[in-house]
Amino acid sequence: MSHRTEAMNRMLFAALSGISSLSAWAQQRPNVLIIVADDLGYGDVSAYGSRTIQTPNIDRLARGGVCLTNGHAASATSTPSRYGLLTGMYPWRKKTHILPGDAPLIIDEGQFTIARLFQQAGYRTGAIGKWHLGLGRGKVDWNHTIKPGPNEIGFDYSCILPATVDRVPCVYVENGNVLGLDPDDPIEVSYKKNFEGQPTALTHPELVTKVTWSHGHNNTVINGIPRIGFMRGGKAALWKDEDMADFLVGKVKDFIESHDGSQPFFLYYGLHEPHVPRIPHPRFEGSTTMGPRGDVIAEADWCVGEVLRKLQEKGILDNTIVIFTSDNGPVLDDGYRDQAAELVGHHDMNGGYRGGKYSLFEAGTRVPFFVYWQGHIRPVTSNALVAQQDLLASFAHMLSQPVPDGLDSENHLSAFLGKSKRGRKGMVTEAVGRLAYRTKDYALLPAYKGAKRNITGNEMGIVDTLSLFDLKTDSMQQHNVIRRHPKLARRMQDAMERAIKGTPNDSH
Repeated sequence: MSHRTEAMNRMLFAALSGISSLSAWAQQRPNVLIIVADDLGYGDVSAYGSRTIQTPNIDRLARGGVCLTNGHAASATSTPSRYGLLTGMYPWRKKTHILPGDAPLIIDEGQFTIARLFQQAGYRTGAIGKWHLGLGRGKVDWNHTIKPGPNEIGFDYSCILPATVDRVPCVYVENGNVLGLDPDDPIEVSYKKNFEGQPTALTHPELVTKVTWSHGHNNTVINGIPRIGFMRGGKAALWKDEDMADFLVGKVKDFIESHDGSQPFFLYYGLHEPHVPRIPHPRFEGSTTMGPRGDVIAEADWCVGEVLRKLQEKGILDNTIVIFTSDNGPVLDDGYRDQAAELVGHHDMNGGYRGGKYSLFEAGTRVPFFVYWQGHIRPVTSNALVAQQDLLASFAHMLSQPVPDGLDSENHLSAFLGKSKRGRKGMVTEAVGRLAYRTKDYALLPAYKGAKRNITGNEMGIVDTLSLFDLKTDSMQQHNVIRRHPKLARRMQDAMERAIKGTPNDSH
């Protein structure tokens, strides 16, 4: 299909927009791009009203499309939430947790994924950026093609960070192969013990030149930054943190440029910002008043702008659904002393909610969530309760594609495209293995001691007993109203138990 034919199809679609339906959207087969930030809080984007930070490119998506104010990640931590988004399953069913950099792939090769969904609909699929879902089947040999990985679970192309920016190995893996690897300098990785004679941040602190560790990040030093885990070799393949944004957005642009109109594309783009270590490109140093954390958020916003600009230049922005969200809530000190807490000032990265990354409270999973489709979505702000794992079933409905039975994903395409403000009736949320239950306006939490590691400026505190919070009137979850609404609490508890058993509740 030529770009001229694509344009004619879009014109026809626009002419029929007054009587459009989901079947018309399915025939359109738009490109789909999902951008997932890393540790970006609900209050870290100015679209939700923050006056302490400006994110104009991300705001463009929110103000020109569906601005979801009650959108959630599947978990308050990275690996589980990404598992939920890609598989349409609650991650706690898999007992997922934050993975080390050498963990095996946690998505089974035969498992249905959102990438497989788009493949079966005739799309070209890609995954670029942060992965953190494991690679291989056990002990990874980084010096040969690594399988299974993204390419074995539905992605035609992949260029990824194996885990997180603060974990070894600090290399890019493209279609299963480490980029730039010198075979005469093989890579070795261990999360159990150091390699003989290899310096660490503890034995050679003079190697730490860019950011100092505060806890847990004192193993191998790469690019002047101490990491989690031990690594040696692979010198020519090591990334430069300050160039990572440019490198990854360049790969995204290349993927878009390679689109020849013969088939639509689906692309999963995992930003590495604002996860630690926060090392912005020199262009962004000092661009905010909040130190490196603010600066890398500005850098992430620039990345979004670059992608939108590329789609516009390619002439396909109006035929591409762009979704922006975050993998979990925000955190300040997460292993490095980078003045994030000292310079946060009056910035409320939680957007008025309690908790943050690692936390079962609301800011652990309530994240930025915007759906943009130029010329096809009427700008709207919606409080529909939706979750990232619902994208799979929603796009399956849009494309008239079958999905396996037993998924936790629900079809809320009308909510995602702004045609309805009705979303989920309820869902299970998770943080570090603990479960809670959410409806549109209420949160039911078990007795719970808040996460100590999440230094967010808000008290994590302790929930002494099963607690019900009315989020419409008590966003900071300070007042337990379970005595006022005992029947609602029982219905929510019953719904949660049914969801855990795999029989979702439709009664409330």
